[in-house]
Amino acid sequence: MRSAVEQLRGFAIVSAIFILVVLAALGAFMVSVSTSQQIGSALDVQGVRAYQAARAGIEWGLYKVQSTVGYNFGYSSTDANLRRCPGGGFSSTDSFNPGPEAATLSAFRVTVICTAVQDGSSGPTVFRIVATACNQPSGGVCPNTTDPGQFYIERRIEVGL
Repeated sequence: MRSAVEQLRGFAIVSAIFILVVLAALGAFMVSVSTSQQIGSALDVQGVRAYQAARAGIEWGLYKVQSTVGYNFGYSSTDANLRRCPGGGFSSTDSFNPGPEAATLSAFRVTVICTAVQDGSSGPTVFRIVATACNQPSGGVCPNTTDPGQFYIERRIEVGL
């Protein structure tokens, strides 16, 4: 007959392998969670940057409208030809990248759309400015509706004046 010690021989190696496998699985899970949190945090930062790029687009659009129709935004004019968006039409679209002065926003493209709506009773023209900032533009224009990637970031701001 075999003694009790001989019957338990090899049990320690099986237990050690089991513990190593469990610890390796736990370590892989922790790395996966950490990676997901890092990606989420980076996307949050990019979302804030996209918002700031869209805000810059709104300010740029307001400047363009203001400098095109005068500092009174055309409100005192009754001539419908003077109340237009930049570019001479009742609607215009322009796209730009924030310059090197805004290095943290340089990954974004901003598309600004201006639409002027005339009041039917000779009231003031209402300008609607929409700025959309994204990090993966389609054909140089935001928003990307054709093929946004996994980490596509977009922010849109709309202002009426």
